[in-house]
Amino acid sequence: MTATAGRKQTFLDEIRHIAEDIAAPAADEVDRDARFPHEALDALRSASALSAYVPISHGGEQVGFGQVARACYELSRACGAAGMVYAMHQIQVASIARHGIGSSFFDDYLADLVSEQRLIASATSEVGVGGDLRSSIAAVTPDGDHVVFEKQAPTVSYGAHADDVLTTLRRSPDAERGDQVLVLTRGDEAALEQTSSWDTLGMRGTCSPGYVIRARITPEHVLPEPFGDIAARTMVPVTHILWAQVWLGIATAAYDRARAFVRAQAKNTRGDVPPSARHLSSLAVELNAMRAEITAATDEYETMIGSGANADDVFTLGYAIRINTLKISASERVGLVCRGALAICGIVGYKNDTPFGVGRHLRDALSAPLMIANDRIHATNAALLLVQKSG
Repeated sequence: MTATAGRKQTFLDEIRHIAEDIAAPAADEVDRDARFPHEALDALRSASALSAYVPISHGGEQVGFGQVARACYELSRACGAAGMVYAMHQIQVASIARHGIGSSFFDDYLADLVSEQRLIASATSEVGVGGDLRSSIAAVTPDGDHVVFEKQAPTVSYGAHADDVLTTLRRSPDAERGDQVLVLTRGDEAALEQTSSWDTLGMRGTCSPGYVIRARITPEHVLPEPFGDIAARTMVPVTHILWAQVWLGIATAAYDRARAFVRAQAKNTRGDVPPSARHLSSLAVELNAMRAEITAATDEYETMIGSGANADDVFTLGYAIRINTLKISASERVGLVCRGALAICGIVGYKNDTPFGVGRHLRDALSAPLMIANDRIHATNAALLLVQKSG
């Protein structure tokens, strides 16, 4: 085994331990009490997993994208909230690692991320833009040798528990809504005023209420590349792939409970295959199709970013359509699998206090089509398909 392969295996072994022994036992309480999965995040910090994707040149382990994706799956199989928090953090890390290196500020920040295991939140949504990631109202505004901004964000991922925040803003007060930049604020550089609660149907442990974010920082806090490029090449594909891995983990956990239920039934049928086994077989087809699609998308993106090809040759219109389609498909399939598991388990799956309960998984799955609404993505794909020259 090579040193690189050994690092990857050690990383995933640690993730599985955290998922099975730390995240899973706390998952029901995290959901019931809508509290942050601090046990899992503390363990991830201790394992230096928050900086796993940071390049070796900056002190990280440089774990491959596919391994990070697998970690999101493993954590979500145990606790959807813990997996989603980890996925959201890694989206921010990828954006900085792929678009900030070479800037002394962001080079230093990545080193601090490794040494301090800092958790990064996301503030890309904004009141008044209708859920459009590629549109901002709040702007970076000059203030002497500093810049200031104030943004009304309807959700900030685990904002009260994060060390730092990445925020989308207009480049300047006179910039168009789509002329955006991505800005990092560290610790108390930003003041967060909570404006809403987080008493939700599912994903309760992500603790992502709304905030008004205010900050006065130096211009070096702005990532040097336009947000449009960061979004197309990193944030959008990484988001859709890592979210899909989270949903695959949730769907697999629900399927596992349905399979355990069918096996328990089989023990009482004297060797006969229980009728529910046929439904389990159908559910396995759906889950395997979901897994194949997500695995293919993960492998494709890892190959793309490792190819060294010109970005315009790789991140084509066709790829944008495919990655958007992945999000739609995965977000719909996770609910289908969880509902199928509930139908197999029946009343014992409906109850929260049985080994076969899938209520938490189903409620978490219901958030998937809403996270960047599928209707909006369909509208985006419709416009892209009209101008695409080939399939």
